[in-house]
Amino acid sequence: MGRREELALFRGNFDTPPDDDRHRFVFHVRGNAGVGKTSLVRELEEVARERGALTAYTDEAVAGVPEVMAAVSEQFGRQGRPLKALDRALATYRQRQFEAESAAVTADPAGGGAGSQGGPSAGSRAVATAGLAGLGLVPGVGAFAGMVDPGQVAEGADRLRAALSARLRSQEDVRLVLSPLQVLTPVLVSEIRRVGAEVPWIALFFDTYERTAPFLDEWLRDLVITERYGALPDHVVITLAGQRGLDPGHWGDYADVVTDLPLAPFTESEARRLLADKGVVDEPVVRDVLRLSGRLPVLVSTLATNRPDGSGDLDDPSATAVERFLKWERDPARRAVALACALPRRLNEDILRAAVGERSPGAGEDSAGLFGWLRTLPFVSGRSGGRAAQYHDVVRDPMLRLQRTASPRKWTDAHTRLAEAFARERAAAEEGLEPYGDIGADQRWAEESWREPRLEESYHQLCARPRAALPEVLRDGIAACRLSPVPVRHWARMLADAGRDSGSEQLGAWGAECLAALADERRYAIDVLGLLLARPELTEADRTAAYTARGWNHFRADAHEEALADYGRALALGPAHVPAYHGRAVLLRALDDFTRALADLDRAEELVPGTAWVPRERGETYRRAGRYEEAVAELDRAHARDPRDPVILGSRGQVKFQQGLGQETREGESWEREALQDLDRAIELRSDYTWALRRRAHIRGRLGDTAGALADLGRAERLEPETAQVPGQRGEVYRWAGRYEEAVAEFTRALALDPSYTWALGSRAMALKALGRTAEALADLNRALELRPGYAWARARRDELLAETGAAGGDASDGTGGGSGSGTSGTGVGAGSGT
Repeated sequence: MGRREELALFRGNFDTPPDDDRHRFVFHVRGNAGVGKTSLVRELEEVARERGALTAYTDEAVAGVPEVMAAVSEQFGRQGRPLKALDRALATYRQRQFEAESAAVTADPAGGGAGSQGGPSAGSRAVATAGLAGLGLVPGVGAFAGMVDPGQVAEGADRLRAALSARLRSQEDVRLVLSPLQVLTPVLVSEIRRVGAEVPWIALFFDTYERTAPFLDEWLRDLVITERYGALPDHVVITLAGQRGLDPGHWGDYADVVTDLPLAPFTESEARRLLADKGVVDEPVVRDVLRLSGRLPVLVSTLATNRPDGSGDLDDPSATAVERFLKWERDPARRAVALACALPRRLNEDILRAAVGERSPGAGEDSAGLFGWLRTLPFVSGRSGGRAAQYHDVVRDPMLRLQRTASPRKWTDAHTRLAEAFARERAAAEEGLEPYGDIGADQRWAEESWREPRLEESYHQLCARPRAALPEVLRDGIAACRLSPVPVRHWARMLADAGRDSGSEQLGAWGAECLAALADERRYAIDVLGLLLARPELTEADRTAAYTARGWNHFRADAHEEALADYGRALALGPAHVPAYHGRAVLLRALDDFTRALADLDRAEELVPGTAWVPRERGETYRRAGRYEEAVAELDRAHARDPRDPVILGSRGQVKFQQGLGQETREGESWEREALQDLDRAIELRSDYTWALRRRAHIRGRLGDTAGALADLGRAERLEPETAQVPGQRGEVYRWAGRYEEAVAEFTRALALDPSYTWALGSRAMALKALGRTAEALADLNRALELRPGYAWARARRDELLAETGAAGGDASDGTGGGSGSGTSGTGVGAGSGT
């Protein structure tokens, strides 16, 4: 009602071909709270579906771009168009992200691989300059990009990329953690193009955009306007809906692309027409509804729903619009239920029972019936994905104020019941989860099924008894800061909501300050932890954990001195805090200070004897130092303590492979066979261990088992499509087999996926040389050195090629190919081998 022009414009857009200048690709619905934005967006979604569109809707329930992608994939799947490749990529992202957070390691400074040569890669420079070098993983990018030397930022990115390499499975995994949007978004676009070929339209809706714009604006702008992530199909229509206008810094130059749909309150005639449609025609009642609602659609519809037919309450001076609505509801039990159910931020049948408490449902209705009735009310909407319901803020806010001021005791009791209900939900979600991650990071915060009820539990505890609840909530904030911005943003939003809804201005202001600190996602954890450390509620143990978390975040921001200082503060407060010893050991290893790193690991083992991670990390440290025999001995100890950890087996296999390099052929093959045994077992334990598959392919190819190597690479590619490392390694296998034309084709595929992949350029040069295409080989080597001036292997090959005249033979003696390190740089990555 009253939005006919907007609906007609949107509907007509589907009758206008995308190549017509009148077609619109982006709509922006804007207006104040209660003006009907969400209602209109839902109507627009129905219009799109009527035209055969595949649709997806998100709102403030999401707190990051990966969550948006997951919501789109889930909704497309419900409509029979699953995005399986995106689902796999998201699952890999979540796993690799946690692995990186919980146990980062550094690149091999002595391994001679591509990751250890010279200055930053051209790819890193591009990433840094564009300001998308990762979420929180490269400092100074974003609002301050103009003040930072991109070369310095790129060097930091390269060092961090090397630091994560050994722990993760592949260079693509490292890139996934460092730059998730750059890796995941092309997969999303590719999947949209695939399913888009099967449907006439695709319509994406982003509601409550005033809350999600801080992390969606730049990404969506690039997705729509540029081909940075690939070209979206031209039959995709995007709708944004929020209270404010779009940020001119992101959208100002593209105003002609966006169709603005400003919404105002109903005119009097529109409001009267809606009331008449609902059967509300008594003039005194109509006038009262118009006065109380301010003609806001959500309130006009709310007040009209129960069809008031009298004005007996018109003279009640204390009545608000919400009170009047409740009084017009004839059933007193339903009135009580509607008021009580405003307390939780999200609602389902179980939470309804907790909110109502001992009240009799009335009229013989059970909780299912009451929940169904509530969802029919105009101010109650389903959350994104339909998992729960929530009240509109315009109605909920006065309901909360009414209950908070009318009876503080009942307010406290009700929030206590709700906190207990969410605690039970959280405990149920915890079953089957690992309670804590590797060495200090609480993995539960990465799991939405656990995180969401935990946050609601905290919200109600803060509303009931803010002073008593705050210390535990602050500890949760420290734990969330070990992970990505998503849990931190959810946590900070909960804190701000609890302050506003409980009437605590101080708490609300502090929550808003934490949210503001999240604006720079590259420093989100450092800034939020700084705020947390200023709180007097923290105990010494809390401060120890906070300094440790901030030390880790400084380390991943390549701020080594700040990280060392924070680890020192943590250990001064808590001399037995194992995560601080672990974090500092990793940092010292990054600084090539192996002696002190080993001392910290020794101290950690004194405090927690018998763990598998300490000898695992010690083995990795020995490997970095080139002390292979000691590395194998430590990894043997780690394996004895945890024989089912595939990463330990992968690391040991990698060390054995490195140990075999440089040995005589017969002895070297023995090392390679032993390395294969470890990799076989790692893959048996973890079938999706793609790094191990690529490492095994590399070794099989060296041993002449071309068929086995190609089979491993095919399996890896099915698990991780669109990664440059697989065709790169396949090209190397073909080159070793003397199949040079096929090798060149695979290297070319790899470079199409990653033009800055310098190893593939070097190896393609060797294949081209074997084919007698010397000029092209020189061009590849020159390009590799242009991208990476410190690439010593490529420089040596170019000098050899320039010294030769008419060289036509292959380089059969060069077993390691374009990467002098031959994939020897770490547990999770072969920096020189394309693995």
